[in-house]
Formats: sequence, C-alpha cells, structure tokens
Amino acid sequence: MDTQNLKDAVRRKYGEAATRAQSGARTGCCGDPISAHLYEASQASALPDTAVTASFGCGNPTALAELRPGETVLDLGSGGGIDVLLSARRVGPTGRAYGVDMTDEMLALAEENKRKSGLANVEFLRGEIENIPLPDNSVDVIISNCVINLSGDKDRVLREAFRVLKPGGRFAVSDVVVRGPVPDRIRKSVELWIGCVAGAMEDREYVDKLTAAGFEGVEVEPTRLYALEEARVFLAAKGIDVDAIAPEIDGTFMSAFVRAKKPASCCAPTCCS
Repeated sequence: MDTQNLKDAVRRKYGEAATRAQSGARTGCCGDPISAHLYEASQASALPDTAVTASFGCGNPTALAELRPGETVLDLGSGGGIDVLLSARRVGPTGRAYGVDMTDEMLALAEENKRKSGLANVEFLRGEIENIPLPDNSVDVIISNCVINLSGDKDRVLREAFRVLKPGGRFAVSDVVVRGPVPDRIRKSVELWIGCVAGAMEDREYVDKLTAAGFEGVEVEPTRLYALEEARVFLAAKGIDVDAIAPEIDGTFMSAFVRAKKPASCCAPTCCS
C-alpha cells in the first residue's frame, strides 16, 4: 500500500471509529483485547465518557512519560483527545497540551471532549504527523499512542518530532513494535489484528531511525507481548494455521514505550532558536 492510500485508509478507519464513539459504542479499531483497560479507573473517571470510548491505542504514554507542571506537551495522532486531556491535567494551568490529528471526525470529537472537560490549557490542531503545524523548538514533550506505526513515512515523522522539540525535550511514545523477522503475509495479518492498518517497525529499526533523526538516549521498553493465541480466531479466518506458525512468531509483536531525548545543545537549525 503506497503512502497516500495508507493515509486514506487510516483516515477512513478512524473517522468511522470516531462516529461509533460518539454514539457511545466501544468498538475500538484495535479491538477490546488490545485497547481496553489501559487507563486506571481514577484517570478514566475524570474524563468525558466519549474520550475513553474513543481511545484506540495500545498503551498509556501519559502514565510512563514524566510530565511536569508548566510544560508544553504534544500528542501525535490525538484522536478523541484522552491523552491530551490527561496531559493537560498533569502540566497544570501554567502548562499547555496540544493534540494533532488529520481526521475531521476525531477532531470534532476531541473538541467536544475538551468542552466537557472544562480544561482551558488544551488545543487541538488539524494536521498530519509528517507535517506538524507547530514552530521549531516549541514543545517540551512529545507523546503518542500507537499512531507512528500507521505512518507511511516514519523517518519524516521522527524528523518533525525532533524539529518541534525544544533542546533537551523528550520523546515518550507508546507504539507497536516487532522483535525479529516475520514472514510478510503473517506480519500483515497480525498487524491488521493489532491496529487496523499498521506498519510496525522492528525494535532495532526504531532505535536506528530515532538516532538518524538526531535523538540520543534511545530506549525501547516492552510493555505488553501479544500472544498469538489471542489472535487465533482472526488469523484462522484468513486461512492461517496458527499452530504451525506459533513457534516462529509467538511473542514477536509487542506494545512498547519508546523514549529518546533531543540534545540539550547542538548546532543544527532545528536545535537552536
């Protein structure tokens, strides 16, 4: 699938998901086994119901990212806004939380969730994560919840993340990651089960791409291994013999927390104001 077709497919899938969430249905694109129970009850209870039902991620970056009062946070692919709203509470009234998303239905849902939350330090932006609509050196922390794997140009996403971070800024995202090689047909089927339209990188590739973008201190920490047994019915419907492939790829796909840092000082145009 080429980059534009992938982008169109993602926009269509998540537009449909936003519409379902507005009706109160919890029909996450990743499926409840993947996207359910990621947030503590105390977090979910403080947010509008539609922010929770529209959460289609595979992790909880707000629980793992170190956010401080007064900081500016940016969520790449913010969807219904759950991670933006949680971040806004953590950075407090002196901080700010941005969300960027390309799907009109998700942006409309996010704006409604912002209104219901009563939070004033939140702003949702229409845009693509390959072209972030913010200036250089403008945010302290970038978060994302299993969205970068959906991009057809991950190098550009990571370069854009580096550009908008302030010197010393932090990259702290949840994403789907693969450990080791997987046959293409099997990989595509498992990725469809995990995330509708996915293109997960191998963990080593993630490290290499972040390093090439200019980041330092890159770490990939597994947060959940996906057992092939969980996807048995889905894969069997696609004609795949789960028992035959299990020894080769069981536990190969995982959700991971990916950390990196923009150097505190450097001479590149995107490092200094």
